[in-house]
Amino acid sequence: MVVVMKRYALKLFISLKYITANVVDRNNGNIVATASTVEHALKSTFECGRSCNAKAATIVGEVLARRLKVEGLEDGQGRGIHIDMNKEVGKKGLKNHTKVWAVVNALKDNGVKIILEDRGDNI
Repeated sequence: MVVVMKRYALKLFISLKYITANVVDRNNGNIVATASTVEHALKSTFECGRSCNAKAATIVGEVLARRLKVEGLEDGQGRGIHIDMNKEVGKKGLKNHTKVWAVVNALKDNGVKIILEDRGDNI
């Protein structure tokens, strides 16, 4: 029997004005990498105005991917970064579905190993 440790998890916070993506170490609860539209360096690269869109979410995902690579965690130390899409989309509401997928796809496109927990698929 193979036991898969789900050590690293992607957690998202999406409001009308901000998008924040954190990778959390489930062993100790610490955030190991983060990216957010709140950051001055990111905020100046796009105009959110009254709301952040999927383009802003993509940039957050790209920056998070780079930070994971710097930390040597782009593959979750061989196990991948886990995300429960049903939970993330459910708590964000259906209208934020594209923003959630924009972050996930940006991570994947930048070499981060993503494991979707709701289906158990590796992408």
